[in-house]
Amino acid sequence: MIRRYFLLYVLSLFCLVCARGNRSSFVWAQQPQAESHPAASPSDLSMDARLVNLPVVVRDKKGALVRNLTKTDFHLEVDCRSQAIRYFDIDSDLPLVLGLLVDTSLSQRSAIDEERTASAAFLEHMLTTPKDQAFVIQFARQVELLGDLTNSKPKLQAALKEIDTPSPNATASSDPDSGNDSDNHRSSRRTYAGGTVLYDAAFLASDELMKKQKGRKALIVLSDGVDKGSKESLNKALESAQRADTIIYAIYFKGEEQQRQNWDRSGGGRFPGGRGGGFPGTGGGYPGGGRGGNHGDDGSQKQVDGKKILKQLSEETGGRLFEVSKKQTVAQIYDQIAEELRAQYRLGYTPDQAASAEGYHRVDLATSRKDLFVQTRDGYYAGK
Repeated sequence: MIRRYFLLYVLSLFCLVCARGNRSSFVWAQQPQAESHPAASPSDLSMDARLVNLPVVVRDKKGALVRNLTKTDFHLEVDCRSQAIRYFDIDSDLPLVLGLLVDTSLSQRSAIDEERTASAAFLEHMLTTPKDQAFVIQFARQVELLGDLTNSKPKLQAALKEIDTPSPNATASSDPDSGNDSDNHRSSRRTYAGGTVLYDAAFLASDELMKKQKGRKALIVLSDGVDKGSKESLNKALESAQRADTIIYAIYFKGEEQQRQNWDRSGGGRFPGGRGGGFPGTGGGYPGGGRGGNHGDDGSQKQVDGKKILKQLSEETGGRLFEVSKKQTVAQIYDQIAEELRAQYRLGYTPDQAASAEGYHRVDLATSRKDLFVQTRDGYYAGK
């Protein structure tokens, strides 16, 4: 009897050892499978951890700004997939970075004085803390940085005073080989006949200046929206602004298109009064690149709706288009932009794996109230 129990005891011990051995073998066998899915790279981790920010403005049916919403009032989708809103606030205390991009081509000359005066008052009003900064760019045949990023109001006012336009009586481009002025020589070589490099200006302002900044960022573009001669395309300008988390507000002034066309047909010439400073990091500005995007395959001029161009630039980045008229001055438009910048909600979310993939991602943001209208950017770019 004792012998029988002993045999049963030995048998049970043998089964227990086998069971443990099998479990160890199972764990070991699973290790290669776990290694077949490599850990996320540092770039993946940084993208997964990246907080995508959405500046948001909400209006009611009458156009009045709505400032009393909470996080639960919003529903966010990226590429038709619901995303959790991690951060929500009205960030009126965040540093404000503003860029003024002023079209100084001939079609805009009648608006320059009004734009300069209104811009000076706007910057004086908006830069309220030491961390708030702004810069001033003018563009026609090339992009010129008149005032680099600064919180100094006197420096910005001085930059605004430098805004100018080519004389309607200016002649064709001077010979770069004539004269001994080396600065004049360099300026001549950087210019070309005709053109308004709007897309280059928006691209450079976003890529060279805004991308490096933190906080609330907005470009104010004063133009008729017609681009002639830019090296960059409209899509590249938009992508650059979206990657820099920068809103574009466009102030449309129809201008004197016939005078612009007469100027371009005359050969244009070197931009009178050009200082030769150009844009930092570009070797003296962006003097266009051939026909640009406003010509057909046969070289004929396309009809471009500048207002639609400015609308696309503004709406896809979360801004708005304004039009100067007898009923709405530049100063009044600036007041509306200032009000929006102070009433922005800021939503943040961490993209899931699908929403972190390289490329463009579509953003859809709505509120639970059907009578409200949401204004934010259309999407964002992930990766390089």
